[in-house]
Amino acid sequence: MSDSDILDFRASARRTLTLEQQAIFELIDKLDASFDHACRLLFDCRGRIIVTGMGKSGHIARKMAATFASTGSPAFYVHPGEASHGDLGMITGEDVVVALSNSGETQEITGLLPLFKRLGSPLVSLTGRPHSTLARYSDVHIDVGVSREACPHDLAPTSSTTAALAMGDALALALLEARGFSAEDFALSHPGGTLGKRLLLRVADLMHGGERLPSVPAGSPLREALLEMTRKGMGFTCVVDERGRLIGVYTDGDLRRTLDQRGDFAMLRVDDVMTRGGKTVSPEMLAAEAVRIMEDNRITALAVVEDGYPIGALHMHDLLRSGVI
Repeated sequence: MSDSDILDFRASARRTLTLEQQAIFELIDKLDASFDHACRLLFDCRGRIIVTGMGKSGHIARKMAATFASTGSPAFYVHPGEASHGDLGMITGEDVVVALSNSGETQEITGLLPLFKRLGSPLVSLTGRPHSTLARYSDVHIDVGVSREACPHDLAPTSSTTAALAMGDALALALLEARGFSAEDFALSHPGGTLGKRLLLRVADLMHGGERLPSVPAGSPLREALLEMTRKGMGFTCVVDERGRLIGVYTDGDLRRTLDQRGDFAMLRVDDVMTRGGKTVSPEMLAAEAVRIMEDNRITALAVVEDGYPIGALHMHDLLRSGVI
């Protein structure tokens, strides 16, 4: 394959992306009171948002339903062909139906219109033809028409599906903002994803406590601190006073500095060379915030402290295994 062939591919891609970009820009000028009305119907919906579409519009409808559902507006997709064979029973009068059809004349959808009316389900349509059957039959119609498809023959649904997808995102995010849907709310519906872990996992969920907590009393010989670090494998040990309160930490970094500066340290006490205070985290802190503290201070472990008492230890490896980073 020659370089000229590759350049032709790129030219085609630029043309496609330009046309689809133009299709989205055209939607901005079409936003009017119909969009507000649709948002109000969807916001006030006491049931579910039912999204339907056939063919390529059906693929967009599935994605739109998923976006609604994951951003605080309960929704699901219903195949229009299956709806007339029993699945219509999934729809109630408290639901709002969102129907997608570029032509507005898709038979599988227009055949359901009297049934939607009989159920009393409000109907929002997204079409490219404001005077189509679907548009005229709807409670609210949103115009997502495009000047032309990105397909060089102006046939394959390309710009039109991109426009419908973008308008679906616009509706979902307008509702998200109206509901005050937060990042924490998003994480609750995505607990298995990286974002969910970053927003839901707390230090207490990952820390090592009890017998796994490295700790030595103040005044201990340095060799005892080193043995404790080796036994617990956390790369540091807490140093506590007679009441068990944290007064400092002794780390791998402190050990390197001790070797460099003290040489013979057989008689040293851990108090002589520890880092007083040290960086600590609370058990209720988000694990993602603990990551930031480690990265900012170039350390790999932290003492977990509550009311001045060390109750656990957190290592970078724990954060890696959990998927927080």
